[in-house]
Amino acid sequence: MANRTVKDANSIHGTNPQYLVEKIIRTRIYECKYWKEECFGLTAELVVDKAMELKYVGGVFGGNIKPTPFLCLALKLLQIQPEKDIIVEFIKNEDFKYVRLLGAMYMRLTGTAVDCYKYLEPLYNDYRKIKSQNRNGEFELMHVDEFIHELLHSERMCDIILPRLQKRQVLEEAEMLETRVSALEEDLDEAESSEDDEDEDERAERIPSPEPHRRAYRDDRPRRSPSPRRRRSRSPRRRSRSPKARRSPADSRREKRRSKSPRRPHRERRRRSKSPVAHHRGHRHRSHSKSPDKSSKKSHKKSRRGNQ
Repeated sequence: MANRTVKDANSIHGTNPQYLVEKIIRTRIYECKYWKEECFGLTAELVVDKAMELKYVGGVFGGNIKPTPFLCLALKLLQIQPEKDIIVEFIKNEDFKYVRLLGAMYMRLTGTAVDCYKYLEPLYNDYRKIKSQNRNGEFELMHVDEFIHELLHSERMCDIILPRLQKRQVLEEAEMLETRVSALEEDLDEAESSEDDEDEDERAERIPSPEPHRRAYRDDRPRRSPSPRRRRSRSPRRRSRSPKARRSPADSRREKRRSKSPRRPHRERRRRSKSPVAHHRGHRHRSHSKSPDKSSKKSHKKSRRGNQ
């Protein structure tokens, strides 16, 4: 029948290759229109032509669980089980990206861990855009390197449970694989080396020049003519703080008059003559002189009254 595996097919991971796809999804593929019309009687050579017509990747979509053409062709490869060289040519094809992804999907399902790392890791350098259809039937944007990363690290891809893959570190310790050198690391090393060169150039520019260059730089400056009698003008803040600035012009005139007038020695003599002892004596003398005049006036008045 059309849905049976080839007689000469070898078992993969201990089972029939078609059994790597779940039974529910496998039956949906057998019932879909694309499988009956396009995938009937395909051989390894004719699968390439159908793969070149692919426009997106994906698993199943919609409420009725309809499979995508990409999933139908992946099941067809499992059914006819082509040779390994044909799948390697699928992966190395650079003109048609969906043919490359179909070969990578088949290699991930059927190949060993060493083959998966050996043939799929070089595809990390492919950054082309691809379309993927989700379960709701909507299209999303992806890249080839993202698809390969999910194939190597996720458990399910395109609604197919992927076989377990041994870790790369274990294979490197067993000397079955060489250490992987990423293309990004080489770019980072080149960028770091260029940055180090720029830093060294900047440091060389910042180094101070020797003494003769300094002298020449100083000599190139324009010299100012020397001013022998130059008085420093006080700042306006200092003037505002000085007490002379607060005085009015009338006060300055009075000070000038006082400095010019020769009255100071005369005033000093007056002050010396008016000592407190002399002032006290004069006061006492006046008081004694006034007392007899008052008594004489009183006696004169009494005598006039008696005569009257």
